[in-house]
Amino acid sequence: MSEQARTPISGADMSAIDVFRLDDEGQSFEDFGKENGFHHWYASDLGAFLGYENYDSFRKVVVNRAMVACATLNIPAEENFVVVRRLVGGTEISDVKLSRFACYLSAMNADPKKPKVARAQSYFAVMAEGFRQYLENSENIERLAVRDDVTKGEKSLSAVATQAGVQNYAFFQNAGYRGLYNMNLRELKIRKGLPNGKILLDFMGKEELAANLFRITQTEAKIKNESVTGQPSLERTAEHVGRTVRNTMRQISGTVPENLPLVGDIADTRKKIKATHKEFKKLDKPKRK
Repeated sequence: MSEQARTPISGADMSAIDVFRLDDEGQSFEDFGKENGFHHWYASDLGAFLGYENYDSFRKVVVNRAMVACATLNIPAEENFVVVRRLVGGTEISDVKLSRFACYLSAMNADPKKPKVARAQSYFAVMAEGFRQYLENSENIERLAVRDDVTKGEKSLSAVATQAGVQNYAFFQNAGYRGLYNMNLRELKIRKGLPNGKILLDFMGKEELAANLFRITQTEAKIKNESVTGQPSLERTAEHVGRTVRNTMRQISGTVPENLPLVGDIADTRKKIKATHKEFKKLDKPKRK
């Protein structure tokens, strides 16, 4: 099947079609949609739409982040990102076919300071009105990726600490929290008002998750680099690293982590964004003849 441009979708969902154009006179985002295997847009075209002059940078940073976000949602990347070779301006490049949902994830991971990125986010919001708060808030996408990194980091730190002689991992883990928050984990949950039976990390915002990720990775690095062994020494190391991260946050932003507010359950965010994926698939489902 040859690759053909697809007729733009009509109807109320496309009422904001004019907000997402390459330029004031140029074609719209919908005009660049192709049909070959599945309805898609090329990453090189999307990068131009979003105001990126360097396609390689756009692909390596923005599109790669979008792929990570897709993976954290357990949505098959191969259904939304397909790497291809194609000629652009007489030069063969490695490009990526993006589904509408992949375009959305890319827009949410793009530089919000770029005017065209803001226009793109508004455009996608119109297409799925019921998910406006999630489509407009790119931080939710980044939060998912950081939360996934924290889970991986905790598993890696647990393995390293156990090998180094941790006998009671709960005590070791609590030492890290005590350093970062100046209180035990139990006290922290009460202060934050965490609902009973819930996991604190699942209610942290991106900034707080990132602080914990840094604490976790640097604790592991210090244990390895300094060959720290034994439960007491490992607990002191975890607390020291946590306190160093705390002091850094206070010096840079003037904020300590226990004062950062909790946000919505990340499980709900995952459900909403997965629902958005389904909505976008419906928009591009081939029409029966």
